[in-house]
Amino acid sequence: MRRTVAVLTGLMVAAVAAACGDGHRERPGAAPVPSPSGAVERPAAGDHRLSLPHDGADRSYLLHAPPGYDPARPTALVIALHFYPGSGEGLRETTGLDAVADRENFLVAYPDGRDGGFNALICCGSADDVGFLRALTEHLVRTWRADPDRIYLTGISNGGDMSFRAAVELHGTFAAIGVVSGGYSGPRTVPDDYVPEQPVSVITFIGGQDRYAEVFTSGVRTWQRRLGCRPTPGTPPAGAAGVTRTDARCADGSDVTVYTLPDMGHSWPGARAGQLAAPDAGLVATELVWDFFAAHPRRA
Repeated sequence: MRRTVAVLTGLMVAAVAAACGDGHRERPGAAPVPSPSGAVERPAAGDHRLSLPHDGADRSYLLHAPPGYDPARPTALVIALHFYPGSGEGLRETTGLDAVADRENFLVAYPDGRDGGFNALICCGSADDVGFLRALTEHLVRTWRADPDRIYLTGISNGGDMSFRAAVELHGTFAAIGVVSGGYSGPRTVPDDYVPEQPVSVITFIGGQDRYAEVFTSGVRTWQRRLGCRPTPGTPPAGAAGVTRTDARCADGSDVTVYTLPDMGHSWPGARAGQLAAPDAGLVATELVWDFFAAHPRRA
């Protein structure tokens, strides 16, 4: 099964890209650091267009460092993965993560998939995206002082599927993932032991009008069954009538929070711009994802 933006009728393929610019707002004293590509990176607040060589190709990504970023101190990192076909810049516009990062002081990286997609659980492509995400996180820890205990992964659609794959296969890398309109399904997920070896907490958002809603719901149930998750009392979500939230604590100590939005399709709840925006969904996923991440640093 192949999930693409093309299956969503009435959506424009072109999105207005958020301008990044080539200049950096630099903090005095920030030392330049050679990157694996040979270029010099200067860790500093601002928006940065960067690349990382991996598997014979230069993989591009955007990096947003908030005004309060201090290259001398460990900083939380969120990596955000786009839908297919898409780009990091397009997801940046949709999520509004930069504004939350500026307020809460964390780094955000927006990688570009090869040919518009990531090699996730169902589609798209054959690139070594697990290896790329490993290399990217290691680079950002080493060069940008990302805090290894506060590295998080979020994504929508193909990027959401990739978040589940990375949670399983990149042992001990991500403390939590935030999956929007994506799921844990496909041939890789058939074996019962296809689960994280170390705790990875999950927050996910499923639209009741999404053609893949049953697949996503079934996948979360499988994840919870395999990890021995048990329901816990949750906080009722604020927002539109009918929106539900369930919470579970798993045997390894990780948490799973599931929001179901009965009137939403294949979208990012609360987004006001971009191809998959759902401004009237009844809640703002970006805020809830960050709140969940902030409450779930990596467990020892």
